[in-house]
Amino acid sequence: MFERFHADARQAVTLAQTEARLLTHDHIGSEHLLLALLRQTGTVPARVLARHGIDHDQVSDAVVRRLGGPAGDDLDAEALGSIGVDLDAVREKVEAVFGPGALDRKPARRRGLSRLLGEHLPFSPHAKKALELSLREALNLKHDHIAAGHILLGLLRDGDGLAARVLADAGLDLAAVRQDVRTELG
Repeated sequence: MFERFHADARQAVTLAQTEARLLTHDHIGSEHLLLALLRQTGTVPARVLARHGIDHDQVSDAVVRRLGGPAGDDLDAEALGSIGVDLDAVREKVEAVFGPGALDRKPARRRGLSRLLGEHLPFSPHAKKALELSLREALNLKHDHIAAGHILLGLLRDGDGLAARVLADAGLDLAAVRQDVRTELG
């Protein structure tokens, strides 16, 4: 199936793994695919979701509320800010040197061997289903490839996944978003 993936869809799958790792999650879920699509500015999913008032930070906050994530950032930022330290600036400089998510990584002794070796995280059943549905969406539109927009359609079609629930909880009309994506994809 991945041989049909357009470059932006491949990048979304790769970014989903990065999103899961940044949140210290042990799997790639539909929520991580959604976060990855939002990170790809200029693509159909990012444009459509932005028009509907959804951005990466909003979804990330909702995912962390539900599943947890790196702890203490808000309290740390507030405490350090009170003495004149900008935690965002510190994080930016550390990540420039050590790579994205460097401050979010657990110490090596606490991570499993697969995390240490950088092996791929497993896909959740909902993420697998969304990717399978993206193929069906592409075929329904008579496209010979799967683009990032098809992945968003797959996420929307699997209404039980966390990605669709986060969007619905944000007040989005999923049918309207779906129609907008289909229109942009042609």
